[in-house]
Amino acid sequence: MPSPGLLVLFGSQTGTAQDVSERLGREARRRRLECRVQALDSYSVVNLIREPLVIFVCATAGQGDPPDNMKNFWRFIFRKNLPPTSLCQMDFAVLGLGDSSYAKFNFVAKKLHRRLLQLGGRALLPVCLGNDQHELGPDAAIDPWLHDLWEKVLALYPVPLDLGVIPAGVPLPPKFTLHFLPEAPGICSEEPHGAGTDPPGPPSEQQPFLAPMVTNQRVTGPSHFQDVRLIEFDIAGSGLSFAAGDVVLILPENPAGHTQQFCQALGLDPDQTFTLLPQEPGERGAGGGPAVGTRSPYPAGVRGPTQPSPCPPAAGVPCPARLPQPCSVRHLVSHYLDIASVPRRSFFELLACLSPHELEREKLLYFSSPQGQEELYAYCNRPRRTILEVLCDFPHTAGAVPADYLLDLIPPIRPRAFSVASSLLAHPSRLQILVAVVQYQTRLKERRRGLCSSWLASLDPGQGPVHVPLWVRPGGLTFPETPDTPVIMVGPGTGVAPFRAAVQERVAQGRNGNFLFFGCRSRHQDFYWEAEWLDLEKRGCLTLFTAFSREQEQKVYVQHRLRELGPLVWELLDHRGAHFYLAGNAKCMPADVSEALMSVFREEGGLSSPEAAAYLARLQRTLRFQSETWA
Repeated sequence: MPSPGLLVLFGSQTGTAQDVSERLGREARRRRLECRVQALDSYSVVNLIREPLVIFVCATAGQGDPPDNMKNFWRFIFRKNLPPTSLCQMDFAVLGLGDSSYAKFNFVAKKLHRRLLQLGGRALLPVCLGNDQHELGPDAAIDPWLHDLWEKVLALYPVPLDLGVIPAGVPLPPKFTLHFLPEAPGICSEEPHGAGTDPPGPPSEQQPFLAPMVTNQRVTGPSHFQDVRLIEFDIAGSGLSFAAGDVVLILPENPAGHTQQFCQALGLDPDQTFTLLPQEPGERGAGGGPAVGTRSPYPAGVRGPTQPSPCPPAAGVPCPARLPQPCSVRHLVSHYLDIASVPRRSFFELLACLSPHELEREKLLYFSSPQGQEELYAYCNRPRRTILEVLCDFPHTAGAVPADYLLDLIPPIRPRAFSVASSLLAHPSRLQILVAVVQYQTRLKERRRGLCSSWLASLDPGQGPVHVPLWVRPGGLTFPETPDTPVIMVGPGTGVAPFRAAVQERVAQGRNGNFLFFGCRSRHQDFYWEAEWLDLEKRGCLTLFTAFSREQEQKVYVQHRLRELGPLVWELLDHRGAHFYLAGNAKCMPADVSEALMSVFREEGGLSSPEAAAYLARLQRTLRFQSETWA
């Protein structure tokens, strides 16, 4: 009899939900269940009516928004004309990932759970609420929830007695086989797949535009603690179009030194080329080893602790579109594998399976166990130790990792999002971004560096042509189309970037009701676009309010300016129908600004505290209060 099928659908913004979904897929296969793992928007949602068992893994992005790769699904599932018996044949469970410091903690998972019940689905469990703020991260909620989930699932679909559960220490077959070529082919494209000069459609993650970098200019003072760059790209002929509030996605590269170090640690030849082949069902022999005629997943002379065991295949796994075929090892490591990321628990689980070294394997197993999570957090998450550094800490294991498992072990480099900081109406055929270069020290000797910001800062178009793979998508901010609607924009630090695009766009359209609250440390060190703002103010196109936090004994922030200018803020919002926008760091500023607004509503509008809260909620519900914040 064929094993029953489990479907895992995820909506992921940063990769955590995808990682949890792939963990679910592995655990299902260990229990002899066929399992498909897909992003929600890559799944044909009309087929849900035929699915018997579905697990939804959903992050909550921004202010209660669904992630980008589930927005189409979200619109469909909340259509009012769906019959209440649509999903009456489906057992389901919802696992949510969120951050309790946000007002709408796990909003997407909670709302989806309720909607699936409305459509007739049967919930196996209450919704799981993973929390980034927990000292052990979302796993603190996920681990016990998964234990209960598998009890429920196995009651419905017991493991066949003649097979049993595949033990955790036994590696599952890899998703792909790297077929190494005997010699390098004459041509091996090192460009992102599909990034040709004449793409068939608008640029996307599968087909980014290789944008020439025009300028890369530091815009903070030489003595300022932070390096912030204004970077401009030429997008002529790209087919890219964007409006104020949109974001650009950029795919970074690993530094050449890290690529070389990784290849040395794993015993890989960076110049060797390969083709990538998806692992097909039935390719493994009945005893769990490789089928006749295929290459062992372990290097010559090295045997893993236990050979992979036969199990249902990972269904429907296509080759990554971003990898050229054939591909060099150097290109795979530098352009695709995220060796600079902090490894997740799943990394240690698989690494333990592949380790032939007793002491290292024992430590890896402990790190991947529930009882080892506190020590793993101290070793990995707190100091922000990278995958590359972990592999160097476990040299015997790293040297034994079969190449076929690289794409199972290490996640792909994720694109980084930046607010577009320019308008096509002001800068035709150009796209500008404001980039704060991320650098900080932990207890580790080497400084931590943001992969994308450090890579961008290192590029110098003055030394020769520089091309950066990018594409754009709608952001979380949309500006009013009515010409006489004023806008209040609060953008401290690099949060001002989307408002520069908005001001440029609105001024070009003849819309002058622009009120900008900008905050930074010092007018002489990090007052971005000072001359441009002052010129617009002189021309009557902009009203600018500044908060320079370090120029007086008492620190002054944008929320203080909002309170000081309470009469104007209330007049704009309550009498002139203004829209209010907020962008910047998510840590404390959004809550401080919201509290300042509530104070204005109480003092200038005469509202009680509950009325002020209701007024703010109404502004948010009608999209007259919008925010885009990042950690």
